[in-house]
Amino acid sequence: MHPTLLILAAGMGNRYGSLKQLDAMGPNGETVLDYSVHDAIVAGFDKVVFVIRKDFASTFQATIGNKFEKHIQVDYAFQELDDLPIGFLLPEDRQNPWGTAHAVLAARKLIHTPFALINADDFYGRDAFIKIAKYLNQWQDSPELRTCMIGYQLANTLSHHGSVNRGLCTVYNGILQTVEEHTEIAFRACSKILGSNLKKAQVAIEPDVTVSMNFWGFTPAIFASIEALFCEFLENHIQTPQAECYIPTIVDSLIRSGQTECTVIETTGTWFGVTYPDDKPLVQASIEQLVATGEYPSPLA
Repeated sequence: MHPTLLILAAGMGNRYGSLKQLDAMGPNGETVLDYSVHDAIVAGFDKVVFVIRKDFASTFQATIGNKFEKHIQVDYAFQELDDLPIGFLLPEDRQNPWGTAHAVLAARKLIHTPFALINADDFYGRDAFIKIAKYLNQWQDSPELRTCMIGYQLANTLSHHGSVNRGLCTVYNGILQTVEEHTEIAFRACSKILGSNLKKAQVAIEPDVTVSMNFWGFTPAIFASIEALFCEFLENHIQTPQAECYIPTIVDSLIRSGQTECTVIETTGTWFGVTYPDDKPLVQASIEQLVATGEYPSPLA
């Protein structure tokens, strides 16, 4: 068996203003997602599962999914607000998604091998896919909970056009010690980087801190752990309309309770992403440079 790639593509694109998962970034109309799947195929992944919303499923399949079906097994999971554990009912006023942990749970019936998790709108670089595939291949047939993460430096992941969310990590001897989701991270006066922690307190952040860009590696045992911790989240926050349950928070809880040890994998690859419309020209220029140097074919096969 080969590893599976799970791609979170159900985002609303509120800050971007449209479905950036489907927006052309490459010189021949390629999306960032196209490059991620291409790199995963090169790295040895043989299945990709897209987590999407039903309201744009046909468009997504026609634009993205169909082009890969000759090269890799393709499947779809739907993130729906009322897909909740037994004993919980959807509040009438809930409109926001439940967060990345809930999105991962949407694919729990489709994944039976070690898998990598990524965002649809982030460019991670081929080196990251090759390195995480090596770890995942070592975990085949393992019933145990195993985790790893691709790490990047915070300063290399910020947008100059608005704030972003990141999982801030502490790492010791290559092992993740803690990870805490921070929101509204941005360059402020005097080039200081400020953000808000989960308690909504504003804090200063060092530019070289390791951050999670939601590029994780898991064995299927993670689904039971996520569901248990998501139930705890719902018990405390189900009536809070804006509350979300994040994968970094889940991993942090599993580390603190001694249920897992998470290896941080260093990558020489280039990360870039598009959060705001003004980020798009930089992403396009970065991809064009990689194509010009021969890193990727044009058009992308």
